[in-house]
Amino acid sequence: MRKLFLLALLAAGFSSVRAQDLSLTKGWKLAVGDSAQWASPTYNDQHWKAVNVAQSWEQEGHPGYDGFGWYRIHVAIPSSLKQNAFLKDSLRINLGSVDDNDEVYLNGKLIGRFGGKTGDIKTGAFYGPRTYTIAANNPAILWDKENVLAVRIFDTGGDGGIYGTNFSIGMADVMDHVTVNSEGDFEYGERNSLSKSVKLLTTNHYDYKGKLAFKVTDPENNAVLYEKTNDAAFTAGKPFTYSFVIARLEKKSYTIVYTFTDEKSGKEVSHTETTPYLLTPYPSAKPKINGADVFGARPGNPFLYLIPATGQKPLTYKVQGLPDGLKLDAATGIITGVVAQKGSYPVTFTVSNRLGSKTKTFTIIIGDKIGLTPALGWNSWNAWGLSVDDKKVRISAKAMADRLSAHGWAYINIDDGWEAKQRQADGKITANSKFPDMKGLTGYVHSLGLRMGIYSSPGPRTCGDFLGSWQHEDQDAQTYGDWGIDYLKYDWCSYSEVTPANPDLPALKKPYQVMRSSLDKINRDIMYSLCQYGWGKVWEWGAEIGGNSWRTTGDIQDTWRSLSSIGFNQDKAAPFSQPGNFNDPDMLVVGKVGWGPSLHNTRLTYDEQYTHISLWSLLSSPLLIGCDMGHLDRFTLNLLTNDEVLAIDQDALGKGANQYLKKDDYQVWVKELKDGGKAIGLFNLSDKYQTISLDKNDPALKGYAKFRDVWQQKYVVTTGKDFSAKVAPHGVMLIRVEK
Repeated sequence: MRKLFLLALLAAGFSSVRAQDLSLTKGWKLAVGDSAQWASPTYNDQHWKAVNVAQSWEQEGHPGYDGFGWYRIHVAIPSSLKQNAFLKDSLRINLGSVDDNDEVYLNGKLIGRFGGKTGDIKTGAFYGPRTYTIAANNPAILWDKENVLAVRIFDTGGDGGIYGTNFSIGMADVMDHVTVNSEGDFEYGERNSLSKSVKLLTTNHYDYKGKLAFKVTDPENNAVLYEKTNDAAFTAGKPFTYSFVIARLEKKSYTIVYTFTDEKSGKEVSHTETTPYLLTPYPSAKPKINGADVFGARPGNPFLYLIPATGQKPLTYKVQGLPDGLKLDAATGIITGVVAQKGSYPVTFTVSNRLGSKTKTFTIIIGDKIGLTPALGWNSWNAWGLSVDDKKVRISAKAMADRLSAHGWAYINIDDGWEAKQRQADGKITANSKFPDMKGLTGYVHSLGLRMGIYSSPGPRTCGDFLGSWQHEDQDAQTYGDWGIDYLKYDWCSYSEVTPANPDLPALKKPYQVMRSSLDKINRDIMYSLCQYGWGKVWEWGAEIGGNSWRTTGDIQDTWRSLSSIGFNQDKAAPFSQPGNFNDPDMLVVGKVGWGPSLHNTRLTYDEQYTHISLWSLLSSPLLIGCDMGHLDRFTLNLLTNDEVLAIDQDALGKGANQYLKKDDYQVWVKELKDGGKAIGLFNLSDKYQTISLDKNDPALKGYAKFRDVWQQKYVVTTGKDFSAKVAPHGVMLIRVEK
């Protein structure tokens, strides 16, 4: 009995002791630039500026800075961390989030690297949370003495540095090896139900046994809807799977918390996610014609347009009033040919099936401008990064043709990673082995009624260290024309190496003017996307040098911080949006993203994703999907196939929304529409539900009698003097007002 009693005390002791992590939120210093000496523990950093790592280095006195920077902190690591830990073999260092790539040194010894290549962290962009683990007996650790932790960072654009909330040092925990995997899709069922399976996974051969708690709450009132605890056991190679169904849900997002507690160690791991909800009505089986009301092309150049229409298949297509030189494929709705004469050509589309027919008036404008409405398409970067290949592009094109082109989506754009490492002897650029037949791939995309895009840089190398177009602009433009390319994203990247430091406005314009001139020499309409991160207020001169769109910011990430800091700061650029020339706050981060071969569900909540699509549409931004097109779940399709939302983006007036009202916790953006109506977004920037109201006599609403919920495609009955909407945290109410 005595031995049993002692064992019980030991077990209780293990479960009650918690290894306390050492906070690293204070004490950091920063210097921009790069020097190998800054890794050394003996380097004197007293003159460095103290910084707050809750925010990026732009917010800490270095606005607009991209490139290298170093953070250093002096910290004593107590041996009590190891003595009090359940596991004692490894030390864990949490560095919040790093933007973009990093190397980490402890007392001058390199202990980890993320992003870039061996010895070079300048290529690639790998923003995200950082945790490094090293053996507790590593001589780099000075237990109970002062240590110097130095972090070398390279930022490719936009926000840079280390920032966030989770900065700490502690012993690696038994739960560090446990993942609550909820990457699977939710399934939608009867009675507004959702079902899903989640897994408890580990790479550790430790036998985990304990309880998995499952709780669903309503964030609007914190009420608990469902709560259950289950026995759970798992180890390496033998996951535990938990499946659930929750029913009678309203059209809003709920919070699910999964918490596993290991009975032996007393440790726990939690994972939180929110539930999706569908607002877009399912398309009718009757014919409906979608998309923009206008399309522009240049005289004498190849013409390609697919009439976007939904309805039960098969559909048949007719067009009245086509200009000379164009022909329609009545079975596919694809219009091709060449128009010689400039002019504005009103035509009438008719789409029919066994349930009826639908007509729409449409205008074809043959003139000097193309891209009269923002591009709707897909770009490979946010999903595949440099791992893009021919197969992935073909899968994406087929998915767009099958599921999205009926709503107006048209472009399939290959980003960086297609280029060969060297040019041919005659200087001609070629594709690498991942793209064995670029012209054949383009032909396949065109056969679906879609258009093909490609990527390059005015510098010698692209951001991914492939061939750029420097000193080969005419040659590359001709190659793009020969391949049948319809869109070019032209990314600054290494052009900094061949232009003076701190380029003035003429120097910023020059490389884009050169390629514009080259594109004008070929017999093809190529949408021209300037990508130089908003430098020099590009929105003020992008149209002047022939850009159809221009990036206004650095790269977006799939976080609320990134989305909100980019999207809600477009007010200065908005007045420069017009047909043929649009501001581009970067690609979409909905669906499965990853910037490389390993994908994950976007980290945006479902409410944030509605905000993303709504705000970008109000801004008249190009909408370029950045997810795995081969895995379009039902929620993502609901985001991308709402024709009334897309109509706001594609409105022929081409205006960007203005920031009508800006408060600390909400904003209102208003966009004028060609039919005299307005699209209005009421955005909740806070972490709690709130009601946002506008007086009906306010100039934004005065004179308008009808209020339409755009996402749900239904009119809203309003009483009283205000229009009010209860808006979810980080969510939106998107309305269209009519007279």
